[in-house]
Amino acid sequence: MRILIMGGTRFIGVSLTKILVAQGHEVVLFNRGNKPAPVNGIEQIHGDRTNASELKDKLAGQKFDAIFDNNGRELKDTKPLVELFKDQISHFVYVSSAGVYLPSEQMPHREDDPVDPQSRHKGKYETETYLKAEGVPFTSIRPTYIYGSGNYNDLEAWFFDRILRNQPILIPYHGLHFTQFGHVEDLATAMSLVLGNSQAVGQIYNISGDRYVTFKGLTLACAEAVGKNPEEIEIKYYDPAQFNLGKRKAFPIRVQHFFADISKAQKELNWQPKYDLISGLKESFENDYLANGRDKVDVDFSLDQEILNN
Repeated sequence: MRILIMGGTRFIGVSLTKILVAQGHEVVLFNRGNKPAPVNGIEQIHGDRTNASELKDKLAGQKFDAIFDNNGRELKDTKPLVELFKDQISHFVYVSSAGVYLPSEQMPHREDDPVDPQSRHKGKYETETYLKAEGVPFTSIRPTYIYGSGNYNDLEAWFFDRILRNQPILIPYHGLHFTQFGHVEDLATAMSLVLGNSQAVGQIYNISGDRYVTFKGLTLACAEAVGKNPEEIEIKYYDPAQFNLGKRKAFPIRVQHFFADISKAQKELNWQPKYDLISGLKESFENDYLANGRDKVDVDFSLDQEILNN
């Protein structure tokens, strides 16, 4: 297949590009050209996708069998692609988010659960609705928290920073909220398995790891991943309501139960996560955190100290 990946040079796109090329596909990347391609010699088209007219000019006359839209956040980001290619592609794979789900008293989230109209990810759901209404042969992927090499969000690195520097880990409330991490390579593998799978057309899939973990458990897992004795990690709990944090982010994870059922993807895509939490965290720590020298940089713990002082 000739496949267009929107982005392709950061995080999800890097893993996905490598997998698709290894599978023998002809992959073309569309991005701003600020980062090197993850595979030597791969074709790239440089442009700004937020400029609809530029995107259409750059992609005019191109032919693709499938498109992976990894970084469309709002409907206006994806609509120009659909207008250009909906009549020629056999598959449009859209990266949505499990963040679209309405918080629920019954967990885990399933693909047919209600969505939150006030979610900051509502643009993702609006795009899913548009793809369905337009009759596009689409599949939507809803990850929970994504981690692994190349993560540009301060997620696992937030814990590594503190554990390596013997700082206490500050966890909101009781530390018993459950969350879910999925490794970026596992996500990209699942995305690649959508191609050529007629059962996946018109479907939504939750993609993540196959276990859920408490905030405390995640802290202890991160300690194990970096080679520390989990029993020696100092954890302190605090009530965020007692602090005037404003928009400052004192903890990298939403303070609620947040995890999704991945059984539909496991069954219909014949997919299984390769990484458990510990092995995935070790991969990220060794191949990204240490490899990029983050263990040697100065980290600002002033917000942590503000909480500790009260």
